[in-house]
Amino acid sequence: MKGTGFNDLVGCLRQVLAGLPDRRKGKNRSYAMEDFGVSAFSVFFTQSPSFLAYQKAMQAARGQNNAQNFFEIEEIPSDNQIRQMLDPVPPQKLYPVYDQIYDRLREHGILQTFRGVNDSTLIALDGTWYHSSQKIHCPCCSHLEHKSGEITYYHSAVTPVIVAPGQSEVIALRPEFITPQDGHTKQDCEIAASKRWLEQNATRYLDSGPVTLLGDDLYAHQPFCRRALLHGFHFLFTCKPESHSTLYQWVNLLQPGPDLGSMKLRVKVGSQWHTHIYRWANQVPLAEGDGPLKANWCELTVTDKDAKVLYHNAWITDWPITEQNVAALVAAGRARWKIENENNNTLKTKGYHLEHNFGHGRQHLSSLLAAMNILAFLFHTVLGFTDEHYRLIRAALPTRKTFFQDVRALTRYICFPSWEGLLRFMMRGLEIGPYAKAT
Repeated sequence: MKGTGFNDLVGCLRQVLAGLPDRRKGKNRSYAMEDFGVSAFSVFFTQSPSFLAYQKAMQAARGQNNAQNFFEIEEIPSDNQIRQMLDPVPPQKLYPVYDQIYDRLREHGILQTFRGVNDSTLIALDGTWYHSSQKIHCPCCSHLEHKSGEITYYHSAVTPVIVAPGQSEVIALRPEFITPQDGHTKQDCEIAASKRWLEQNATRYLDSGPVTLLGDDLYAHQPFCRRALLHGFHFLFTCKPESHSTLYQWVNLLQPGPDLGSMKLRVKVGSQWHTHIYRWANQVPLAEGDGPLKANWCELTVTDKDAKVLYHNAWITDWPITEQNVAALVAAGRARWKIENENNNTLKTKGYHLEHNFGHGRQHLSSLLAAMNILAFLFHTVLGFTDEHYRLIRAALPTRKTFFQDVRALTRYICFPSWEGLLRFMMRGLEIGPYAKAT
């Protein structure tokens, strides 16, 4: 697909990084700013902390290397040079790359396959830590004071992704970093960062049609729901009884019938039959007091053949709930877990090492490298949608981990003419695609 191949993505990244401010005062400018940025990015894309060291050794031995052939890095800077030059760069400088990828996926119709209730785009919000230490810290750190008197310094961010029921992939969007804000005495938090994300991105993502925000119980409160509606978003948030006593008092007073709908469905899961029990109510107050926001509430209980409860959860939304759409609403609400499993968990435990300290710096380095790490994950997601060779290889290998183990080993010992050359080599070895054995 035009504009979504590996070389297109790297070209987009280099173009954006070329615009980074260069604060060097002397004449020694052996490396371009984009080379510092792309060098750091290459480590995350290959999931190889030693990628640059391997390529320097390959260059010394053979006069060429994969960093140059894949990422157009003419001269590889040292790790210290990369950290020093990137520390002053805020992560927002990378956002145009996220935006261009989003636009290209929309142009090619891929985003159309990520639709949920009422044909809306589902964007899940969630906060996650990506660095913590009791010793290393910077002015951009948040902190947590323990009863023992110790202080944990940490970095965190809201990492929005597009999700959809039935889609195993997620599409990462611009993150919003949780960091001390100018003019604010209170420490920044997930909800405040999410409000900033709404303000800065409403126009961008609402241009393609309705958007439904998904979030855990933290978001299911009147101020944030009002803010979402103010910016034109719909919402569908997890709603727990212990934090919504007013709402559940109202629900418990409703009688089954027009005010409290219910429905049962039998669903086959593998060889077993489960019963899905839905309940819903419209226009229930979220809080006490005058003029409370009224939301629509729904609940799902899943039981097995012995009536044992296998799953239970509930949500609030501004979408009107009916017998015709309650199952679709619940399916959209349940898709929220993908931001934890398919995004945050993948970034932390499936090779991207989001929580590893690649470099903390004194200004923005930690958050910039986190934004690059998420962007590398997005690059691989796009290639999974648009690159047939990449998709064939990933399907032939048992796990994501195996794929990256092979990439690390191959790029350490063999110099390939291009990224596509690496993929062709892997296909020959796996005997797939155009290299499949004739039967």
